[in-house]
Amino acid sequence: MTHSASGKKKAPRNRTLTLSRDELARYRRSLMTVTQPVVASAVTDQVLYQDTFAALPLLPERSVDLLFADPPYNLTKSFGKRTFNAISSAEYERWLDSWVSLLPRLMKPAASIYICGDWRSSGAIQRVMEKYFVVRNRITWEREKGRGAKTNWKNCSEDIWFGTMSDDYTFNVDAVRLKKQVLAPYKVANRPKGWEESENGRFRLTAPSNMWTDLTVPFWSMPENTDHPTQKPEKLMAKVILASSNEGDLVLDPFLGSGTTAVVAQKLGRHFMAIEQEEEYACLALKRLEIGRENSQIQGYTDGVFWERNTTPPKPSSSS
Repeated sequence: MTHSASGKKKAPRNRTLTLSRDELARYRRSLMTVTQPVVASAVTDQVLYQDTFAALPLLPERSVDLLFADPPYNLTKSFGKRTFNAISSAEYERWLDSWVSLLPRLMKPAASIYICGDWRSSGAIQRVMEKYFVVRNRITWEREKGRGAKTNWKNCSEDIWFGTMSDDYTFNVDAVRLKKQVLAPYKVANRPKGWEESENGRFRLTAPSNMWTDLTVPFWSMPENTDHPTQKPEKLMAKVILASSNEGDLVLDPFLGSGTTAVVAQKLGRHFMAIEQEEEYACLALKRLEIGRENSQIQGYTDGVFWERNTTPPKPSSSS
C-alpha cells in the first residue's frame, strides 16, 4: 500500500493521485504568488498559490484566449482546509459578479469563457455572464456518479455556460466530434452511409451538441483521479479546450482545484495561467503537470477522436 501526506493508506488497485510529505515540500517551492502587476510571460504556465480576488487584478490585460471557471457552487462544501457555505441566491449572484466583473479586462477581443454550475446556480451564472459577455449556449453534462434520492429526482447533471467577448471567436467544430456506435447501420448500394466499420465495431462521427453523456467522473481506479471533491474529467476539459482555442493559445483558470485545466492545456499544446488558494491542491496540480509531460493520454480521447462512453477505442498511436 502507498501513503499520502495525510498518512492514509491506499489499496493496491487504487490509482488516486496523492502527495507524500516530501512531494508536498518539493512542489511547494515551485508555487508562485503575485503581489504587483505582471506581464504575461511571468505567469505563463505557472500555478499561482493565492486567492483569486488578489491575483486577478494583477494579471496582464488582453492576454487570455480562453477562460474556464469552475467556482464553488452554492452549496456548503469543504475544499481542503476551506469551506464554502451556502448563501441566498441573491448573495451568490453578487458573489459571482464580484469576480466575473474582473475577467473582461484580461481577455482578448476574440476570447471565449466557460463557467460551471449546477441547477441551483445556473440562473445566476446566466444573468451575470450576460452583463459582460455574449452568452452562446448552456452545456449540460451527465454525472453518472452519485446516490439516488427517495423524495426527489436524482441529481446527476451539471451545467457549463459558454460565452464570448464578441461575435469573432474560435470554435473548432471538427475537433470535437463524437464517435458513436451505430445500432442500425444504413447502407446505399451495399456500402455504409455516414458510418464506417472497424475491428472495434461500427461507428459514425456525430456533430458536437450541448448535451454531453459520454463523460466519466474520475474515480479511484482512474490515473487522473484525486481526492478533490469536485474534480472535472480531463475529457470534459479536452472538449472545451479543443473547441475554443488553438495550439499556443493561453488558457486561464481562476479556480484551478487539482489542476485539470492546466494539465489538459499542456497535453493539447496550449499555455495556461492558473490560480488555486488551497496549497495541497496547487501542489497536486504541479504533480499532475509533471506526470502529464511524460504521458499526454486523455481517457476517452484517442487519435483525435472523442469516443462514446463504454466503447473500446483503439490503442493510442505512438505519436500521442
